[in-house]
Amino acid sequence: MSQVDLWSSLLDVIILLLTALVLGAICERFRQSAILGYLLAGTLLGPHALNWISNEKDVEALAELGVTLLLFTIGLEFSWGRLRRLGTTALGGGTLQVIITLGVATCAALLMGLALRPAIVIGAVIALSSTAGVLRVLVARAEIESVHGRHALGILLVQDLAVVPLVVLVSVMSGEGTAGQMVGKIMLMIVLAAALFSSFYLLSNYVVPQVLGTRMMQHNRDLPILLAVVLGLGSAWAANELKLPAAFGAFVAGMLLGESPFATQIRADISSLRTVLLTLFFSSIGMLGDPRWVAQHLPAVVALVAAIVVGKVIIVWLVLKLLRQTHTNAIGTGLCLAQVGEFSFVLAAVARVHHLSDGTVTGVITDDMFKLIVSATIVTLFLTPYLVTTAWPLSQRIVALLERLHLVTATVNAPANPTLVPADHVVIIGFGPAGRAVGETMTDRNVLVRVVDLNLRAISTARQLGFDTHVGDARKPEVLEQVSVPTASVVVITVPDPTTVRSIVEQVRSLAPQAHIIARARYHIFHWELKLAGAHVVIDEEQQVGERLADELQIHLRDSQD
Repeated sequence: MSQVDLWSSLLDVIILLLTALVLGAICERFRQSAILGYLLAGTLLGPHALNWISNEKDVEALAELGVTLLLFTIGLEFSWGRLRRLGTTALGGGTLQVIITLGVATCAALLMGLALRPAIVIGAVIALSSTAGVLRVLVARAEIESVHGRHALGILLVQDLAVVPLVVLVSVMSGEGTAGQMVGKIMLMIVLAAALFSSFYLLSNYVVPQVLGTRMMQHNRDLPILLAVVLGLGSAWAANELKLPAAFGAFVAGMLLGESPFATQIRADISSLRTVLLTLFFSSIGMLGDPRWVAQHLPAVVALVAAIVVGKVIIVWLVLKLLRQTHTNAIGTGLCLAQVGEFSFVLAAVARVHHLSDGTVTGVITDDMFKLIVSATIVTLFLTPYLVTTAWPLSQRIVALLERLHLVTATVNAPANPTLVPADHVVIIGFGPAGRAVGETMTDRNVLVRVVDLNLRAISTARQLGFDTHVGDARKPEVLEQVSVPTASVVVITVPDPTTVRSIVEQVRSLAPQAHIIARARYHIFHWELKLAGAHVVIDEEQQVGERLADELQIHLRDSQD
């Protein structure tokens, strides 16, 4: 790439992000999701509207880079422990949803006259929902702990896991050959995917912890960020070299890093990068939209969007009812998931027809079919904030209508409030001698205790006591959110540095107004500063030591007089 091309591409990115900033702010001003603004920015500036970013290769490169790096950050959020805690409803419901949606969509495409291979690809594309879009709205509305929010989260996690076999399936469907050759390709891709997964499993569990555990990495917070980005991009490159989608490699790297002891801090460190990637992704997807093509094929786009939204709601509803969930929660979850996801663009791009320089043709999705899928996907992403926002009240209205029509029986003792009240838990920040003394008093209590510290030895001690441990810098609000400080009942801050303690107190008070904060003041002069910052109780070390010394003096004088 020449210097002119480099700076021209950089200017395109700047203009895209600036427009996304303006339109996202306008959407937020009118109480809409900023994601709508990001999509509008891409559509407005793209080659099919104002044509300010007209280079189609640049558009495709931006979209591919955006989805690749975004899926790395989504992989970081994936957690086996989190999935297990969500229970059988998440695992069973997510698995059934992916399989049934793929099957139903494939059959519908066959009925519309498509051949088997493109029909299967379309089924795989439609089976996935938008993890980034749905979770962003649920978190913003504080509904991630609602019943339908937890079900949606669980199914999305399973969908993320299903990306691996779906990538293999679509890649094979996009190639040529007999049934035997296709089976051979499937086995080869499974072996390559397993090799990539195993390599990064060993790297993330045995090499990365040793590197991150060095004093150099602990004292320079920039180095872990660089290491995480290198691993994400390196995995993407390795996947591409193995003829697998680069986004798949990035997701695997993020997922494995997300299971490391340093996951909390890594997520916090790249939170700003995630914001840029999220904006870049949705904007670049918006650029793929063609308003004129949509206007010319409006009936087909509307029909496909309606089929996706209604079909996914019905499938999720029936799956969750099979797992003994209420009609309201099942339909509410279905409304949250009634869109096509970000990884679907990767699947569609893999299956798109490409004419190679040597004259060969790869792919099974024609340009018109690709544009139809992209257009319908963009529309469903536009609808996502509204579907998630209205999921609970709309599901109640739908169930009430179905009950009046005698299509479903009334739910007995249905909960009036969908929000689950999370169990009270205690967060201990700093697990040196003071934190350990606090923790030892909690070992015989039936209370969840989460510990945050940057010292690996302290974290190891806390883990031996049975506590939920996180390596991270508690001065960062992202770390505090990762350990669920917003729902904590008590936060105990045992860090000795007064400036650090005050910063943490202010962050905790902002995130969790209801939490009871107990803070350590190493010097008396900082006692009132911490009180003013928001601590309910401040343990003044100098005063405590003075009182203890005075008690010992009185005991000695009394004993000497006797």
